[in-house]
Amino acid sequence: MIAPGYKATAFSFLVAFGLNIHAQNIIINDELASRAEPLKVKMGSQGFGKIWKWKFGEYAVVESKNGWSKTTYKSNFFNTKTDVTSSHKFSFTLCNDIPDSAFVNAATDIEIKTIQGFELFAGFTIGDDVLLSENHNFTASITINSDTSDSWYLIMNSEAGSESSNTETAILLGNEHEILIFPTSSNINDSDKRMLPALGFELYEKDQACAAVQYYGGGAFGLNKNIVWIRKDLDHKKKLILAAAVTSILQQQSDNYTPIE
Repeated sequence: MIAPGYKATAFSFLVAFGLNIHAQNIIINDELASRAEPLKVKMGSQGFGKIWKWKFGEYAVVESKNGWSKTTYKSNFFNTKTDVTSSHKFSFTLCNDIPDSAFVNAATDIEIKTIQGFELFAGFTIGDDVLLSENHNFTASITINSDTSDSWYLIMNSEAGSESSNTETAILLGNEHEILIFPTSSNINDSDKRMLPALGFELYEKDQACAAVQYYGGGAFGLNKNIVWIRKDLDHKKKLILAAAVTSILQQQSDNYTPIE
């Protein structure tokens, strides 16, 4: 049992350092908010060699495979230049109440190149540590059992570093469909500098918001505060594709944010 005085001290500590104690949801398009019910995401369990058993609304992961992460490390003789690459794959089947199924195969590839200062002797280093480039590439293919000829592809890439253009691109592509994906947060505007905002993405097709996903709830206790929005007026197939896409994003982002209740 924690003494009341300790609780007050911990609370005061968080407030003093400007932390947002309470989770706040990401800001989404007004029309999407009016046409989509916020679906609380349940993570379920994660067995050996499996991904999380994501579930929201009528959608649930029923089968999955989670591969091992593979990392290679290269450096020069003095360890002043390094090249680290990492790859990870997973797959899952997402079902709904009809029932119908979406099959997803996903992969993350990361490459980080750095220059590091050389320690000539204790307390004296020649050169600075510099991030040359950091490239994150996430891709996922999505098909549904009612039409296996119609394949969709989720592509999310980011680049940073002194030798990169510092860009982020994300898109969901299907036959004659192009859905753009934009990052969003709980910050109201550029001047809103909350230390731990809620984070997520909005999905737009032809300037119309069709879905959104919150993968981090923000605040000091914002982990595992995931929410999904999908427009109710979309056809069954489109909603299933979007549900599979946001589930892929939730799983990919869970590697960056350790989920807890």
